[in-house]
Amino acid sequence: MALINVAAREIHCKIVYYGPGMSGKTSNLQYIHSQVPKETKGELLSIATETERTLFFDFLPLDLGKVRGFQTRFHLYTVPGQVLYERTRVAVLSGADGVVFVADSQKHKLEENIRSLRELAVNITRQNKRFQDFPVVLQYNKRDVPGALPVATLDKYLNTLGWQRFEATATNGAGVFDTLKAISKLVISKL
Repeated sequence: MALINVAAREIHCKIVYYGPGMSGKTSNLQYIHSQVPKETKGELLSIATETERTLFFDFLPLDLGKVRGFQTRFHLYTVPGQVLYERTRVAVLSGADGVVFVADSQKHKLEENIRSLRELAVNITRQNKRFQDFPVVLQYNKRDVPGALPVATLDKYLNTLGWQRFEATATNGAGVFDTLKAISKLVISKL
């Protein structure tokens, strides 16, 4: 839920990058952080294991200017995708204003993508929110991988609700800012 501080004229929104392990959630935030001007971003915090997989979250306060006279800041988080970190995903998702679901385009990851998306739906619903109305943008990441599933196949299994979706290669930034802009607009329109 967005935090609106009337006295300070600020709106703080939380966007969570959600998806299966190693799908590119952290790569998205790392790319955004590397490209955004210094004066509009905070420090990128990451807690990772020896294998460099996100264990808790990345946090990036991103200043996106004013909305109706209020300074708007987006706080971007990732969740750990590994199955054993479900409680952490639930905790990070709590209070989110929008979600970017990062799907791995590799064929052998399709079932993992489906399971992760189903889990997201359950977790949003448990927060007393209607999943169908919740701001979600899909990102089909790793489009540069040989044998990546066709977008039509990914849409068939992951995009039954007709969300905006973007093809991406987070490691080189392709589609990363398009995804961020889309979820930012959805969140602001919900406010």
